[in-house]
Amino acid sequence: MLKRLAPLVPIALSLVLAACANHGPQPQLATQPAVFSSTDLVEFDEQAKEAALGDFTEDKSYKLPQLADSILTHGLSLVGTRYRYGGSSVKSGFDCSGFIGYLFKEELGMKLPRSSRDMINIDAPLVSRDDLEPGDLLFFSTNGRNRVSHAGIYMGDNQFIHSSSSRSGGVRVDSLDDRYWSRTFIEAKRALALAPSESVVRHP
Repeated sequence: MLKRLAPLVPIALSLVLAACANHGPQPQLATQPAVFSSTDLVEFDEQAKEAALGDFTEDKSYKLPQLADSILTHGLSLVGTRYRYGGSSVKSGFDCSGFIGYLFKEELGMKLPRSSRDMINIDAPLVSRDDLEPGDLLFFSTNGRNRVSHAGIYMGDNQFIHSSSSRSGGVRVDSLDDRYWSRTFIEAKRALALAPSESVVRHP
């Protein structure tokens, strides 16, 4: 599992804190402090994490960290695959939207629109650049006029994977901090929010 791409423990802890913030103070049920052994504390901590993640996945109908890891691990295994306009398979090569569609279909059974122009219009949550999470789709206007012409998948740490161009070597990893990509970035969407609840990780 890609450690930096899906840090489950921080997500679980933040969800527990958020859940606490959404509820008022609870009445005290006992006047004496409860005493727990170290084993009890470990078990309680693990149960709390599982409960928090369970609530999160039930509410969102998808398991963000696991699904993102599955997509990105598979994507990284394809680095160097040639670019081909209209391509959507390992054998033929990929264009940008073909690469994204291939990964989402192979890993999650999701069918995304074939072109980046249609993909940007999917009914998924819009995500600000400061709130990007692994697995989010990134859209760029590389031809100017603020019209989408390229797409990639966010990996974390301002890195993203995409099928770039024949000249740049096809599937590769680049940085959003790069001046070119920072300047041409339009918006991001959380397509994983649309993943069916029965989606499973096919490549551990």
